[in-house]
Amino acid sequence: MIYLYVFLGFFAIIFCFLLYIFNTAFYNPPRKRHKKFNMDREQYYSLGDKVKEPVRFVKEAEYEKITIVSNDGYVLTGKYFHYKDGAPLDIIFHGYRSDSYNDCGGGYKLAKDLGHNVLLPDQRSHGESEGNIITFGVNERHDCLSWCNYASNRFKDVKIVISGVSMGAATVLMASDLDLPKNVKGIIADCGFSRPIDIILEVGRTMGISPKIASPFVTLAAKLLGGFDIHKTSSVQAVKNAKVPILIVHGDDDRLVPVNMAYKIYEACNNKKQLLIVKGAGHGLSYIIEEELYKKTINDFKTAVINEDYSIFE
Repeated sequence: MIYLYVFLGFFAIIFCFLLYIFNTAFYNPPRKRHKKFNMDREQYYSLGDKVKEPVRFVKEAEYEKITIVSNDGYVLTGKYFHYKDGAPLDIIFHGYRSDSYNDCGGGYKLAKDLGHNVLLPDQRSHGESEGNIITFGVNERHDCLSWCNYASNRFKDVKIVISGVSMGAATVLMASDLDLPKNVKGIIADCGFSRPIDIILEVGRTMGISPKIASPFVTLAAKLLGGFDIHKTSSVQAVKNAKVPILIVHGDDDRLVPVNMAYKIYEACNNKKQLLIVKGAGHGLSYIIEEELYKKTINDFKTAVINEDYSIFE
């Protein structure tokens, strides 16, 4: 009988650990969405109002609320900002436990300055979109495809550039090998991670949790409690078969997603590609730290892929 109690106690400990991983990493019901993921506060607070300005810029703009249905039945919500009929469209995806206001203000401003229309989706299990499970791009990549198909059907031949920040960057990178509409011309990924498991283990490592110990439990929590395979795809895997050119941006002082992940993604990409490493920039802060360089690189890339002039890649 003692062995049964030992077994049940061991099982209870394992299950509690799995539940902790699931709640911490993957579970994001509406009641938890007001709690934003904490970045490196030192890096953010040191920049003061420079970080807040892009947020105010997009919050003050008028938009049309849009809803679509994902391939697995969730109602997804987005904000469409119209500038001009027939103008190119930027679809920008926000990051983990965040929203389009906090993550996409810089991208929104650059797009509007170029005269582009902008669509800012709420990722599944974020904002007003349905769902409770964050899958770190595994299922979100199909949502990205759904948004692209919606835009292509609504705006016909308008040329589209998709981009994202952090998990949003990983989302668009993982969508790069899907059957995107032909009018999707390029992808911009700012501080995306190489693989879902990599970033979870990296965050766990900063909390003192051994990656070797955590890895099988993270995989099991995702499968048993989240209902998805965390190893099904990744940024480095998808870009090997990318259908469009890719620009990768990363700060070399990123303390959340290590800059070496950007190099791994860039090296794996088999399409036309560019890499911008911003010196001294933390996670998602490249636009703030080097605004002119960031703006020129982004604008040159967009202009090139929209006009199908690929000389900048030579």
